[in-house]
Amino acid sequence: MIYLASQSPRRAELLQQIGVSFHQLACEIDETPFHVEAPAEYVLRMAREKAAAGWQALVTRDSAKIPMLAADTTVVCNDQILGKPQNANDARRMLRMLSGKTHQVMTAVAVTDGSQLKTELSVTDVVFNDLPDSLVDDYIASGEPMDKAGAYGIQGYGAVLVASLSGSYSGVVGLPLMETARLLSDFNVPFWQAC
Repeated sequence: MIYLASQSPRRAELLQQIGVSFHQLACEIDETPFHVEAPAEYVLRMAREKAAAGWQALVTRDSAKIPMLAADTTVVCNDQILGKPQNANDARRMLRMLSGKTHQVMTAVAVTDGSQLKTELSVTDVVFNDLPDSLVDDYIASGEPMDKAGAYGIQGYGAVLVASLSGSYSGVVGLPLMETARLLSDFNVPFWQAC
């Protein structure tokens, strides 16, 4: 049993997929990148801060002290971090930037038990098709891009935008399962268990 410092239904589904029992816990942190912060450093810092905030919430509530898992995903194109779009125009800008190009999806995972904190980083290359304006407009009209880093979700309608990927599909969705299982093993948390 662990805590998941996320309300993401996608991360919950991925943990269930590998048979990990968990409780979800909402953790709010400031996700603003530092002025000259490399994307990999940023996503690792976000995962560490979410795990630490989740652990602090357990301490404050005097809850059971079981490992806390957190993750953060960002889309990177030309070394630029693409977070969640502010509005439809911002989503359109991001999708036009990704059209016909290769970008990276970085997902960092952090686990803490209060005495140690360990992290893993997954980096996946994703190639987008050339996106006609009409497809971009239809995709934005679906509403799916608005709460997704880089303005797309590979596990939803956004799958048709992707020509190929090299790396972790689950990492692009939001929780790289190989890295997650490796971290959980370090904390003696079993996977492949009935939930």
